[in-house]
Amino acid sequence: MKPRSLTDAELLVLGLLAEMPRHGYELEQVIAERGMREWTQIGFSSIYFVLGKLEKAELVVTRTPSARKARKAYSITPAGKAALSAQTFEALREFRPTYSSVLLGMIHWPTLSRQTALAALESRKAAVSREIQRIERVRLERQPQPDFIEAIFDFTTGQLAAEKSWIAATLKYMRAKPWME
Repeated sequence: MKPRSLTDAELLVLGLLAEMPRHGYELEQVIAERGMREWTQIGFSSIYFVLGKLEKAELVVTRTPSARKARKAYSITPAGKAALSAQTFEALREFRPTYSSVLLGMIHWPTLSRQTALAALESRKAAVSREIQRIERVRLERQPQPDFIEAIFDFTTGQLAAEKSWIAATLKYMRAKPWME
């Protein structure tokens, strides 16, 4: 039987539980402290939902707290460790295309006036520049970091830099091109 495929949120939580047993609030703190929301989407409210799914799939187990008010801690199971390894390999190996909203904007470019379309792209270029600066500030604040975390920041800023370059080239071309009204 093919192992169950994990969502990105499940993979993230499972990886954190592989480091050590944790309760839901601890997971939230680690995600925030490590800046993991810079490159993945997981909300505080979804952590317990994800933990429930992982527990149901027998990839994590809970430890019954000895004290009445103690929080329930989750630990990864051997099946969870196997799923984590297999899914991590696939995440590194497999290319999954992502589709930017700019592609939908470009396909409908003719619905806008030239001035409006060019202004929208200029605005996007400025937003991408601000995002690059914000990510670089976050990176600097979190120093020192392990090499694999630096690689995540490199990947993100590299993609943004490529988008910024594409926007600049597209703006130059679209300004020079005769406009069809």
